[in-house]
Amino acid sequence: MRAYYYDNLATDQRLPHDLVPSQPVLEDKLAALGVRFWSFPLEGHEKEIERICTQEGYTRGEDFAASKELLGEKVYMETLKAFFEEHLHERDEVRYFLAGGGYYDVRVYDSETPSDAWIRIAVDPTDLIAIPNGIYHRFTMDERDEVKVIPLFKVTPQLINIMRGEETEIHPNRIRYLEKIRFVN
Repeated sequence: MRAYYYDNLATDQRLPHDLVPSQPVLEDKLAALGVRFWSFPLEGHEKEIERICTQEGYTRGEDFAASKELLGEKVYMETLKAFFEEHLHERDEVRYFLAGGGYYDVRVYDSETPSDAWIRIAVDPTDLIAIPNGIYHRFTMDERDEVKVIPLFKVTPQLINIMRGEETEIHPNRIRYLEKIRFVN
C-alpha cells in the first residue's frame, strides 16, 4: 500500500497524480481517518478472506471485474467516470484486489490539512482496503485498465453512492463519521 497527497492536476485520472516532491501519508494518518488496510498473498487468500469476514462481521459478495476488454470502450469509460464521482456510502466499502489495480482517493478532514485535499491510496492485487461509511471518496482504475475484486459487506451486498452535495453534509452517516474522527484526532 502506498498513500500520498493527490496533486489535483487536470490530467488522466488513471495516472498516479503524486506531488513533486511526493508527500507520503503514513498508515496512522489513514487509520485516524478510519481507512483500514490488509495485504496477503493471492495464494491462499480464501482462508484469509474467511478469517477477516469472521473477525469483522463481513459477508463475501460475488467477484466483480471491469476492463475495456470485458465492457467495451464506451461502457468502460462510463464506468470509469461513474467510479470517479465523489460520493459517500451508508456502509463501509471493502474490497480485496485479485487483478489489476487503481486508486482510492479519500478526502482529508483534520486541523492540519485543507478539507478539500485528497489522499490517494494505490491498490494492487493482494491488497484489501476498507473505506469507512461517511467519508467522501472516489475510485479509479489505473493505466492497466482492469480490476477484479472480492467485495465484502456488513449487511446486504449493495452499496448506494450518495453524491457529494449540501444534503450529504447533514447525512447521519457523514455526521457520525466526522464525530468519530474528531474524537480520534
